[in-house]
Amino acid sequence: MFTLDGLREIMDATGGADDGVDLGGDIGATEFTELGFDSLAMLEIQARVKQELGISFPEDSATLLLRPDDLVAYVNQNLVEV
Repeated sequence: MFTLDGLREIMDATGGADDGVDLGGDIGATEFTELGFDSLAMLEIQARVKQELGISFPEDSATLLLRPDDLVAYVNQNLVEV
């Protein structure tokens, strides 16, 4: 099972968060853009998830997976299907 904490580790490793953003806080329902993650940072996050868990993302994932909770749910749904 992929968790928000697992995603936090990946997000922290990408270094995409704006200064002053506490990734340890309640970020699940906050849009990635509000956290400071641009499209390039999101591609890196998705690449790391794919590398670690073998999960691929659709081309339109930027419009579907707007918040950390969305991404975690998508990964877990696809882990079950594997």
